[in-house]
Amino acid sequence: MELQLFDTYTRSIRKFEPLHPPEVGLYTCGPTVYDYAHLGNLRTYIFEDILRRVLELNGYTVKHVMNITDVGHLVSDADTGEDKMEKGSRRTGKTAWEIAEFYTQAFKDDLRRLNMKEPMIWCRATDHIPEQIALIQCIEAKGYTYRTSDGIYFDTSKLPDYGYLARLDIEGLQAGARVDLGEKRNVTDFSLWKFSPANEQRQMEWDSPWGKGFPGWHIECSAMSAKYLGQFFDIHCGGEDHIMVHHPNEIAQTQACHGTRLANFWMHGYFLQLDEARMAKSAGAFLRVQTLIERGIDPLAYRFFCLGAHYRSKLNFTWESLQGATTALDRLRMAAHEWGEPGAPDEKYVGKFIEQVNDDLNMPRALAVTWELVKSDLPNAKKKATLLHFDNVFGLKLAEWKPVETVVPEAILALVEQRQQARKEKRWKDADALRVQVHAAGYEIEDTPQGPRVRPRKV
Repeated sequence: MELQLFDTYTRSIRKFEPLHPPEVGLYTCGPTVYDYAHLGNLRTYIFEDILRRVLELNGYTVKHVMNITDVGHLVSDADTGEDKMEKGSRRTGKTAWEIAEFYTQAFKDDLRRLNMKEPMIWCRATDHIPEQIALIQCIEAKGYTYRTSDGIYFDTSKLPDYGYLARLDIEGLQAGARVDLGEKRNVTDFSLWKFSPANEQRQMEWDSPWGKGFPGWHIECSAMSAKYLGQFFDIHCGGEDHIMVHHPNEIAQTQACHGTRLANFWMHGYFLQLDEARMAKSAGAFLRVQTLIERGIDPLAYRFFCLGAHYRSKLNFTWESLQGATTALDRLRMAAHEWGEPGAPDEKYVGKFIEQVNDDLNMPRALAVTWELVKSDLPNAKKKATLLHFDNVFGLKLAEWKPVETVVPEAILALVEQRQQARKEKRWKDADALRVQVHAAGYEIEDTPQGPRVRPRKV
């Protein structure tokens, strides 16, 4: 099956064809590095990693670019409030530059723990100020800007299809605006360059043709993606929270200067929910990869958990569902381990798998194919080779996993042997009583075709 992907811009599933085959230009909106990434953020990055792996499975060479937002992202999408980096600096007592470096490294550590492929190009906003200034000058020369006392703004009324990505009702937004627009002409107008406040000491500011200040949040992605991938490239990704403001503004800037919508496909991962509400940093305490590690949970179990829902559907997080994912992953790992050396993949199952992942990254159905494979009567060597082929997309590191060797006390082994004898003699009550005794001693028994497996009981 040919690769089909959902494009938010057209609101349709379309056949994917690279603009310059076999290379695919992929830009993924990266983190604002004022705090740690939470599990909700990371669900989007897992989706983007799966997308990249599926593109590579289809034989494409992916040029993956990700930005690091280390300036310009204000607390409010309406261009009001404090720069998140400055706010983070005050919270931590470190400089904005120090927290940018610290949280960038923490983000990269999280990607590594979740076995995500690193982008070919990392681009920091603060390293690309000249490119952002040049893009603003281009937009200005085309007549799309105006100046206020606090910055240079994009006049969205001059772009007839502004907000098409989000299907914004511009007239309704204007009529229903309850906020003070200040000097903004339209509720949807946004800043391209913000002037440094005269009464504040900013750590991050630069000279520009319009005065000392810093770039707006949206201009950085337009400028950096075009620099590394061109003015019209294959795929631009982000979270669903980017659909309403950030990505329409990226498109507007690029349309104004270059006459393109920047990317041929716009793709968005949907939120992780905690108790039916979106997981967000603004809520205070939030769940991180480190939270999982402190609870003794393998981060790859969270990756497996995310595979259980389509990237365009919300996913509700509970500790019980994560424990279920942990159990299922353990089962898959143990099966692959016990199958021994791999042979050649089974073409029928590979075909089934590709059909599902090429159907807009349908990972739940790809997992269904996987469990069908596990239960099949194929030779173990063929099953293992096929599963490892699937894992090029899943990213669960199945080939590397080995069971932890545990020394089971002789007394426990004796009880297990007595239980086995009771089972052979069909003394089921005695066998059940012996299992309870083993369980009470802190161990559990798993009956397998190869015999009972004993391991420490999970608390």
